[in-house]
Amino acid sequence: MRLLKNQQAVAKENLDKTIFLEGVAGTGKTTAAIERVKQLLREGVDADSILILVPQATLAAPYKDALRRSRVENGANVRTATLGSLAYQVIDLFWPIIAEEVGVTHPQERPHFLSLELVQYYMTRYVEPEIARRDYFNSLHVPKNRLYTQIVDNLNKAALVGFPYRTIGERLKSAWTGDSAQAYVYDDAQACANLFREICRKNNLLDFSLQMEIFAKQLWTLPQPRKYLTDQYRHLIVDNVEEESPIMHGIIADWLGECDSALIIYDAEAGYRRFLGSDSINAYNLKAACEVQIELDKGRVMSPEIEAFQVEIARSLGRPDLDKPDTDPREAIAYADNRYLPQMIDWTVDNIASLIHDQGVSPKEIVILSAFLPDALRFALQTRLNERGIPSRTHRPSRALHEEPAVRTLITLAKLAHPQWMNPPEKYDMAFALTSSIGELDLVRARLLIDILFRDGQILPFERITDPKVQARITFDLANRYERLRKWIDKYQQSEPLALDAFFSKLFGEVLSQPNFGFHQQYDAVNAAANLIDSAREFRQTVTRIEPDIPAASEYIRMVDMGVIANQYVRDREAGEKDAVLIAPAYTFLTNNVPVEYQFWLNIGSSGWGQRLYQPLTQPYVLSRQWIDGNKWDDEHEVIANQEALYELVIGLIRRCRQRIYLGFSQYGEQGFEQRGALLVAVQNMLRRLVREDNDVQSAS
Repeated sequence: MRLLKNQQAVAKENLDKTIFLEGVAGTGKTTAAIERVKQLLREGVDADSILILVPQATLAAPYKDALRRSRVENGANVRTATLGSLAYQVIDLFWPIIAEEVGVTHPQERPHFLSLELVQYYMTRYVEPEIARRDYFNSLHVPKNRLYTQIVDNLNKAALVGFPYRTIGERLKSAWTGDSAQAYVYDDAQACANLFREICRKNNLLDFSLQMEIFAKQLWTLPQPRKYLTDQYRHLIVDNVEEESPIMHGIIADWLGECDSALIIYDAEAGYRRFLGSDSINAYNLKAACEVQIELDKGRVMSPEIEAFQVEIARSLGRPDLDKPDTDPREAIAYADNRYLPQMIDWTVDNIASLIHDQGVSPKEIVILSAFLPDALRFALQTRLNERGIPSRTHRPSRALHEEPAVRTLITLAKLAHPQWMNPPEKYDMAFALTSSIGELDLVRARLLIDILFRDGQILPFERITDPKVQARITFDLANRYERLRKWIDKYQQSEPLALDAFFSKLFGEVLSQPNFGFHQQYDAVNAAANLIDSAREFRQTVTRIEPDIPAASEYIRMVDMGVIANQYVRDREAGEKDAVLIAPAYTFLTNNVPVEYQFWLNIGSSGWGQRLYQPLTQPYVLSRQWIDGNKWDDEHEVIANQEALYELVIGLIRRCRQRIYLGFSQYGEQGFEQRGALLVAVQNMLRRLVREDNDVQSAS
């Protein structure tokens, strides 16, 4: 890509200055930053002195890929990091000098860093009994794992925004205007947060929130840790700073005065991670702290038609002051008005098949997006795409581990292979596991196998079926695959049990990933299995260090069965290299920050587009540095926030599309109710307005 004048000012000039670079998505900010890193290296800057900071690890992929492919010496040695990874490194290194101040019970011992999964595990171990004893949250009907993640979310926001965690409940109550019973929910959430923090200090456990507090309030203020970072990294690149938290902005502001050069990149009209503590308004304050300010305003992704659609839909979403485009935005969209959901799914798959098979579009240049992505919708889409020979993959963060079919299969087979756990699998789970494990085996025949051959927690040899009709119905080909799986498990049981992660790895490699078995060349299954192996390994290594005698394998299985929310794994996003259609929630695709040729927006009538999720224990707008103490969060605030969120979501998606957007609508949603959400209203208003304008032009002529 040829660099424009302002990109050149970033990439080739001002290499000894601090620069604030802003612009909307698709204007080439990251491209200019990559070229700047290359130029620094060409001019002799040590690769080890350059640090690229991103809000989430996957956003470093463009830098890593470009520097790895470049011919610049030592380009691959430039470090990329997140606030979390930076904090982990510094805490681990300087722990002895701040352990006493942190207030842990055993300051002479090393800390244990907890992932999200491990946080939920210790919540279950220590906080859940207190919830039951004191009857906390008795007015709520929310899964336990969702309660735990919201308690953790409150602690994280306190740390990232910079207020004492013991004030969370009071902050939430002070802004609440509804039923007084909600105040008790906030009190319960505060009590659980206090208890969990006490447990962490007692056992040297550092969750993300405690790591952030230690790093920002203690280590960064000490001369040795701060000098360790600022002396080592003299050149900073901070991308997507609007997605960072206020404490990160404060650290960056300090760093700007001590580095040789810096580039701060701000994506205008973004801030999609506010639910995780980001603050785009606070981030913009860094502009005044930089020596040079540069803006990029020329889009390099959208076609003229897509750009016209962006302007017209923005007008329908409350931005009437935008200039009317010369191009007809209707050329950038395809709109389907279906009555029922299956018709919309068929329309979607038909159009994707046409793009791939008739027009030669690469599958990875197509995404299917929805406000939410329930299992039924994902299954229907993947089944129909598979029937057309179209590869697909999904990415749905913040899901329980056991909600992934591949994970459920591996967990069920682990129970089957370890009868000593006294936790045999259920018949339905066994039938599902056989269906997922054995290629071409449907659920009906799997259930038939289980009804006959599953006894006392074990599966019996196929030869126990003597009825020729049943044998013929199963087929001997599928029977051979069943026997291969059964014999593998039988052989495994004759030897010493492996660590659970090793068991998963061995079963996956020797059976499930082989031809004619369920995980063979299945992107989602392979990805989920790899994540499960990593998760089980981390659990075993961390928990056994804390409690050496704990039965790690059975405890891990119990944790997964309880619905623990999965960690975020870098490979979930790296799977984007696969040539497959991505099916994902809209926000998930948006935060991936990768443009594609074609987007399919499904269920645009759903109220979920732009609407804040119901979270009874937390409130991201109130637990923000922008919230004014004493204000009340009322219906007007909610409406304005949802309108703004919808605008940011829709415009963000459009700016990441090059050619065409397909708008899928079904009059009746999954639950059979008529859909009339804000996005559908905006699209229909836009189309009616364009028709009126066409008629006015014809009348005038």
